[in-house]
Amino acid sequence: MPETNRSDPASSEPASPVDSVLPELREMWWETGMRARAQAGLFAVFTELPRLVRAALVVSWRADRPRTSVVAATTLGAGVMAAFGLLATQRVLVELFAGGPTGDKVRAALPALAALAAVTALRAAMATAMGYAQNGLTPKVDREVERGLFEVTTAVQLEAFDADAFADDMERASRGADSTTGLVQAAMNLLAGLAGVVAVAVAVVVVHPLLLLALLVATVPNGWASLRAGHLRYQTYAAGSVRRRRLWLLHRLMAERDSAPELRSYSLRQFLLNQYDRVMGVETRIQLALAKRVTTTTTVGAVIGGIATTAVYVLLGLLLVDGQIPLAAAATCVIAVQTAQRSLAVVTFQIDRVYTEGQHFRDYQGFMTRAADYLPTPLGTPQGQAAHGPAPQRLRSITVDSVSLRYPDRDTAAVDHVALTIAAGETVAFVGENGSGKSTLATMIATLRAPTAGTIRYNDQPGDDWDVDELRARIAVVTQEYHKWPFTAATNIAIGDVTTTADQTRIAAAAGRAVAHDMISELPHGYETLLDRTFAGGQDLSGGQWQRITAARGFLREADVLIMDEPSSALDPRAEDALFQAIRDRQGHAITILITHRLANVRHADRIYVLHHGRLVEAGTHRDLMTAGGRYAELFTLQASGYESGITCPHQVTNPDEESQLPRQGQHQVVR
Repeated sequence: MPETNRSDPASSEPASPVDSVLPELREMWWETGMRARAQAGLFAVFTELPRLVRAALVVSWRADRPRTSVVAATTLGAGVMAAFGLLATQRVLVELFAGGPTGDKVRAALPALAALAAVTALRAAMATAMGYAQNGLTPKVDREVERGLFEVTTAVQLEAFDADAFADDMERASRGADSTTGLVQAAMNLLAGLAGVVAVAVAVVVVHPLLLLALLVATVPNGWASLRAGHLRYQTYAAGSVRRRRLWLLHRLMAERDSAPELRSYSLRQFLLNQYDRVMGVETRIQLALAKRVTTTTTVGAVIGGIATTAVYVLLGLLLVDGQIPLAAAATCVIAVQTAQRSLAVVTFQIDRVYTEGQHFRDYQGFMTRAADYLPTPLGTPQGQAAHGPAPQRLRSITVDSVSLRYPDRDTAAVDHVALTIAAGETVAFVGENGSGKSTLATMIATLRAPTAGTIRYNDQPGDDWDVDELRARIAVVTQEYHKWPFTAATNIAIGDVTTTADQTRIAAAAGRAVAHDMISELPHGYETLLDRTFAGGQDLSGGQWQRITAARGFLREADVLIMDEPSSALDPRAEDALFQAIRDRQGHAITILITHRLANVRHADRIYVLHHGRLVEAGTHRDLMTAGGRYAELFTLQASGYESGITCPHQVTNPDEESQLPRQGQHQVVR
């Protein structure tokens, strides 16, 4: 186990591989906005703000026009009311500070007081209307951007997920979708704050133009200090990305169920705690340094702002003594300074928020643009037109004509010029060692991937001529890498055919064919048991139990073509034998494609196709291939030799059909 420094966990920066066993992880989606803000100067921030605010308003308008209109109108109205309120306040003070009896002064101030009360009431009503509209706008914006994202992620071709850049883009776009609501809210609040500042500026100019300069002197220092402190926070956040990712990883290792057994069996508790102390010690020290710098910056800003405010008050006193402004104007200026400082605090906070959330929103926009390259063009039609190919009545044949597929990050083809034909009612098997291209070929036949060369024809018509959804409805796929859907057992099976309503009888019948019915019946709530421990009452299943659920999903569809990719790798021998008996029952009625390393299960296939490094190297029945003594015979004999000590030569079989020399179904080893 690597040695760790237990005496001083914060003594060295853990970025060095010598000091920590934790590697540097890739940059996460939540860091892009923070890093952009840290690297951008204040000028760059102010330059980009108008574009981001406009983008937020466009999204908001598209999501809900009436509520966006209400927010815009109340924001503008609140600013106007703020200006009128200051002017009304100034008028009240003028009347109260005038000469004469107090009663006469109060009566003279009554109209201005009534106007001030009306303005205050209107501002409160507008604030209520704005809050109501914004609260209603949030779910509309969420739905607008998330639905758009999911429309793309569920429609892109499977090849998109092979590209690392696409996966990174999609992860950041998901955060961008969440940030859109924050961007819209921040933009609205920023506009409201700006409206308040502008309203105060207009009001003091009306009272006395010189007061505008006093207002700027008293408010700008604190605004600058707030922006500067925010910049320091973002810089520290961006610089600590490596530490933060390591802490995130340690949180997972020490607090999740998957790692808990090995953590205890290998006594990793102290080792991981030492790693945590090392990383967190450095992080704590840096955060303390940040707190000192931020406090210094805000203190300097407050001191400068206090001095400036004092200078403003001195200036007001001199103007009063000199008789250039009345006492009411001076009092109004004091109120205006306080109001402007509050509005400016809102503005400075929202500026950082708009810029940061805006970077994530740009990730969302960029993904939506780039993802268009992966959206399936309706095959056989010009771009943008819908495909109207004939709906297949029944798939009678599948012809693979010199098909190839090359993954973007590979130098060699996964499938290389493969040609074969499968007729209705046939059961065929794709066999070969790992990486031979079996699963890739099956995904192309299932229309999940498009060949980079060659053509696949269904009923003698190229796949490009079919409506892809109609074609896929005729094909059922049981994948090797199945997904554990967080639904009930019944729903997990029923999603195998969402185009029809699967009643309990059909679901139970499919489960029976997959040797899953008895297992499901023994669950606490039978078919209504939730298969996810995240939910209350949810249950965990073993790998073999999940494999039965997945097989039942494939049987439910009653498809013309059933593709079974390693359907029994986690099954016990009895369950495996029953499953393959159900598969053999399809023989002579529908097309079945088997992919398995357990070669005893494919002896009864009408034809066996042997792939090696993406190429089709052998084809024939079990008897033909065993007689030929090629790659299939070698693999089959190798498996058989693990159970029959009488076979001494792995390359020769005296009688390929002699049962005593064959491993029983479900009892042989997997070639790895």
